[in-house]
Amino acid sequence: MRTLFGEIEPYNTFYLPVSNGHSLYVEEVGNPNGQPAVFLHGGPGGGISPNHRRLFDPAHYRLILFDQRGAGQSKPHASLEQNTTWDLVADIEALREHLNIKQWLAFGGSWGSTLALAYAQTHPQSVTALILRGIFLCRPEEIAWFYQEGTSWIFPDFWEEFQRPVPPEQRHRMVETYYELLTSPDERVRLEAAKAWSKWEGSACKLKPDAKVIDHFEEAHHALAMSRIECHYFIHNCWLEENQLLRDVSKIRHIPTWIIHGRYDVVCPVRNAWELHQAFPEAQLQIIPDAGHAYDEPGILNALIEATDACKSLAAVAST
Repeated sequence: MRTLFGEIEPYNTFYLPVSNGHSLYVEEVGNPNGQPAVFLHGGPGGGISPNHRRLFDPAHYRLILFDQRGAGQSKPHASLEQNTTWDLVADIEALREHLNIKQWLAFGGSWGSTLALAYAQTHPQSVTALILRGIFLCRPEEIAWFYQEGTSWIFPDFWEEFQRPVPPEQRHRMVETYYELLTSPDERVRLEAAKAWSKWEGSACKLKPDAKVIDHFEEAHHALAMSRIECHYFIHNCWLEENQLLRDVSKIRHIPTWIIHGRYDVVCPVRNAWELHQAFPEAQLQIIPDAGHAYDEPGILNALIEATDACKSLAAVAST
């Protein structure tokens, strides 16, 4: 089984100003003259972490990681202003142009897979390959599955905690009510809701709940960005038209693509990956039999690193 590459520090970090006062925190890692790749984190609002740098062979890849609007170290923190899918798509392209990169591999998991698909379908000429994990197509039924009824049947104990900030008479509209709480003028109300929202996701993301993961998701800085930005996106269906990402697969059919998904993913059910593959049979689908949603579960991690290694060969063929 493949595991993460060794710990590594960025050889460059900077802030990239974008629109409406947003400024993105960016890291460059690995080989400055290597094959370019961009890492798109989940959430939305999740942010990057040091272990994300370790998914790519640092001797081969020039890896670009950044915190999306409002997430991680980007500024302003947890901001919802001018923060939409299409703002993020424009940011990715602006970052590519800023770094004078002609084309790059796009790697994204969970919300990152949504964003990678949206970006590639908008700028197919900029993408050499796609590695997608834990597919999320941002359809209303997917949001309802995790935040209204579905996963709640599998984790009723954690669901009870998630429901707690919501008055019983409002529990038939969880996302809408949480949006009201997360945008409350009362800081205490916002923080309580943020921790509950984020903890619910952290509790369900692994095949076996992991206390360290749950604690990280409940940490205030992380929870505020993830909960506010996720809820903001989901209440607007991520500014996507109905089945848009499946409808527009024809725009990226020529791009080599890997789809990797845990069989027991209850955050983004495996049906999402299956339906993407049905629309996009040229892509390679790998369903990991003993995994949930998290990228660092052993089977998923092995498949992701094998995919990044396979993309090295594609680059070598392209250059001959």
